[in-house]
Amino acid sequence: MQRATIFVRGRVQGVGFRWWARARALELGLVGFARNLDDGRVEICAQGSPGAIGRMRALVEEEPSTTNRPGHVQACVVQSGEPRAGLSGFRER
Repeated sequence: MQRATIFVRGRVQGVGFRWWARARALELGLVGFARNLDDGRVEICAQGSPGAIGRMRALVEEEPSTTNRPGHVQACVVQSGEPRAGLSGFRER
């Protein structure tokens, strides 16, 4: 079990990006959330298997997108963290 926070920069707010991230996370069996940040980025906090975390990151960065990712991703930064107990589902905040 791994936990990663992915900060996504680009045109990612107001275009359905969080909804897309939630759909991909649920397909991958991840738990966590995606939320808009005040500076225009989206924060994706995801927890699950290392393979699923890696696939989520790859889908966020993929250009061109094979999953109809909305908006445009300029960059993303990933931070690893300790898994948290008791998380379930994946939410848009």
